Amino acid sequence: MKGLKPATVASKKPVAESLKPKRTMKKEKVEKVSKKKDADAPKRPAGAFFIFMEEFRKSFKLEFPDVKSGPAVGKAGGEKWKSLTATEKAPYVEKASKRKAEYEIALKEYENKKQDCIVEAEKSVVTEKSASACEIHDDEAGQEVSS
Repeated sequence: MKGLKPATVASKKPVAESLKPKRTMKKEKVEKVSKKKDADAPKRPAGAFFIFMEEFRKSFKLEFPDVKSGPAVGKAGGEKWKSLTATEKAPYVEKASKRKAEYEIALKEYENKKQDCIVEAEKSVVTEKSASACEIHDDEAGQEVSS
């Protein structure tokens, strides 16, 4: 009679190794360098939907004074906006385009004013009066103007 063959344990991992938690390679997080917002810059205008929502919130509040949750108003407004035809959306789109045109004009004026202040700061020694009129908040434009 042949003898029993010994079990080959070499192919199996020891119990201790299988109980260890597996190491996962963590991906390094890439930090985004965001540009700081300038507090003096003009605010971007609302789009057509948000102009619609300004009016819709008022009418919704009159119809349903008990509903106080924001998501309910937003959901109802979104459904109403989707059901509107292009001709019904036209006044809101027109208001949005007017606001955008006003914003672009204000932005150009702001950028010109900012550029003038930068040039003025580079040309002359800044006094207390001119520093208050032309404060520079943007790090790209240079250091803050102070006396």
